Amino acid sequence: MNHCVSVVNIPLDSHKYIPSYCSISGSFSQDTFCRILHEKRQTLHILQRGTDLYKNGAVFDRTKSGRRRLWYVGKKEDIHMLTVKNLYKSYETAKTRYPVLKGISFHVKKGEFTAVMGASGSGKSTLLNCISCYIPYDKGEILLGEQNLSGLDQEGLAAVRNGKLGFVFQDFMLLDGLSVKENILIPRIIREKADKEAEEYAERLMELFGISHIKDKYPADISGGERQRAAVARSLINDPLIILADEPTGNLDSKSSRIVIEAFEKAKSEMNSTILMVTHDSFSASFCDRVILLKDGVIYKELKRTGGQSSFQGYLLDTLKEMSNAE
Repeated sequence: MNHCVSVVNIPLDSHKYIPSYCSISGSFSQDTFCRILHEKRQTLHILQRGTDLYKNGAVFDRTKSGRRRLWYVGKKEDIHMLTVKNLYKSYETAKTRYPVLKGISFHVKKGEFTAVMGASGSGKSTLLNCISCYIPYDKGEILLGEQNLSGLDQEGLAAVRNGKLGFVFQDFMLLDGLSVKENILIPRIIREKADKEAEEYAERLMELFGISHIKDKYPADISGGERQRAAVARSLINDPLIILADEPTGNLDSKSSRIVIEAFEKAKSEMNSTILMVTHDSFSASFCDRVILLKDGVIYKELKRTGGQSSFQGYLLDTLKEMSNAE
């Protein structure tokens, strides 16, 4: 049976799991994995089964820096970072109610790069705003890991936005008066955790996305592609459960768009990041593992990429044409 091992760094003074950028896969049971680590003379403790979003058991040791490190052993397909269940949302104008989302249900697995596509008015932006905790929904459920967002007060929703979600916007949303590095650190500054470790992590992210050479420059002095890569790095600085990207290539030329998509691919492959991207661009969507097509507030079809990017884009374009012609 194939298992996934995810590494989670846990500060000694916190019980909150913060996913790191490490993950490996192998074919072994939890008992075998524990034995392997014991043979390496690690001091391990078995954590309670079912803790937080980890259902198949976990062990942890201590790193050289004194941080507890949690190793989760379980099937990769069992880990859902985002679950949307029977979601409804409508808007009212005077005495008229306009339904926008009509019973949307889907999930995004850990380490999956998923796109949501649809024509204007299909409900994709409303869906993203509901998941982002920016607008309330009428009924249904949204779960981040195993945390149900329904019923959270404003303080709780703000904590989710600041700590568990990463955001990438079409217009970058970088502060002109701050350098690239300072912009990347903003989420940590808001949480009052802009310490040495955060700065070191920002340096690693900038190196990963090829923007270390512009870290001291200001947004006005760099290209659109560089701004968006800085925004991707910023979205990762808090180690979020999922990155929500709203038309991230909408203001970019084709070359810059490709570079930004490559940044998402690096985040997925090297940091096991989970990404949900809303886009109109079939080229950008064709790099995703899966594309969810919305039409008139419902899911028309889900497409899973099984081959190369080019063939998947052709399949996607054919399905979009079919959807536009459907009554």
